[in-house]
Amino acid sequence: MSAAREMLCDTARAVFAEAATAGMAPVEAAGFGLLLVPEADGGFDGDWGDVNAVLQIAGVLVPDLPVAPLMLEGRDEALHAAATVSLMAGAMGQALALSIEHVNTRQQFGRPLGKFQAVQQSLAVMACEVRAVEAAAAALAARLDVVTFDPSAAGFEIAAAKLRANRAVGVVTAIAHQVHGAIGFTREYDLNRVTIPLMRWRSAHGNDAYWAARLGQQVAGFGGKGLWEALTAR
Repeated sequence: MSAAREMLCDTARAVFAEAATAGMAPVEAAGFGLLLVPEADGGFDGDWGDVNAVLQIAGVLVPDLPVAPLMLEGRDEALHAAATVSLMAGAMGQALALSIEHVNTRQQFGRPLGKFQAVQQSLAVMACEVRAVEAAAAALAARLDVVTFDPSAAGFEIAAAKLRANRAVGVVTAIAHQVHGAIGFTREYDLNRVTIPLMRWRSAHGNDAYWAARLGQQVAGFGGKGLWEALTAR
């Protein structure tokens, strides 16, 4: 991560931590709505890698605030789908972190839950899903930067990433709540703060069926040889 992006992420963490109780005012005051605006127009001239990094933090700290719409106001609907992938990656990462912390501290039959093989296997499956979504978000960000945010030129990556994130939601939320037990559903505990938005984001800007159809149409259009050439060219 570059020094500039690391500084941006540090700022995002501080601003979103305040926004968690104060609402959108700190986010707007910090100028996150200008992240993708060129410097010549008074913005910060950021790239989609910056968007991905910031929205993953938003998915952890302020999943219920409209940070993505602020940053993408007036932009194509497909870019809002791309932004949702980043939010989902952040929220899934937080669900995994909370789950690991819980099983390492919660005692059952005289030892931590995390010492039981069945729990370890479930968390391993969950971790694979989370890392896959993070990788999809990163690949999508790289493609959008190459094509200067043109959603039509990144249609394959948007469809693949949103579908992959959508499909991961069921696995991640189920395992997270299984290992937490009843505490995961309580208002006092942080898990439901990310799992409820995850279930909402699964259908936002296109559900599984929508993106599966879009992806299938593109793959069919490439043909066998064309698909391989398209993938290796990226």
